[in-house]
Amino acid sequence: MPNRTAFIFHGTGSNPGQHWFRWLKEELEERGFEVFVPEFPTMDGQSLENWLEVFEEYEDEINEDSIMIGHSTGAVFVLDLLDIKDFEIEAAFLVAGFVGPLGLEKFDPLNESFAERDFNWENIRESCGEFYIFHSDNDPYVSLEKAEELEEKLDAELEVIEGGKHLNQDAGYEEFPELLDTVLNVSI
Repeated sequence: MPNRTAFIFHGTGSNPGQHWFRWLKEELEERGFEVFVPEFPTMDGQSLENWLEVFEEYEDEINEDSIMIGHSTGAVFVLDLLDIKDFEIEAAFLVAGFVGPLGLEKFDPLNESFAERDFNWENIRESCGEFYIFHSDNDPYVSLEKAEELEEKLDAELEVIEGGKHLNQDAGYEEFPELLDTVLNVSI
């Protein structure tokens, strides 16, 4: 069996212990994955440059069977990595992801270096076997239109979750079985 590695990336104002991250890490480890959940600087010192610096210590763990899972700004960071770095992975799972400004005064300046740049979509698509998008129909931060834009640009599969808000702890997402099932179906 190949060396199955999974990366889980948190978003702005979050950390590896929040939401469904720890639960998903444990579920994947029970099934033989080696799981990495880096802690990135957020709010103070949040920038693409700083996150790339933190990620450098994990780069040697990436292989063609790796998967990346990102929530919110973490999903944008997956796209940044696939665009900037020279590696290929099996699949990417983008939860409440977006590109471009959100129209939120509190978050747009923090997300600008990640989300407001020229992405090479062809390069991103070529760097990843499959893309899966999970988004809620009532996310208070990231509109469903953002997910539909990613669906189109990535030729991805979009799963819309009714009433899931930002698919985070505040919305009751301390576990995320739909995401786990999709990851396992892709990674068999």
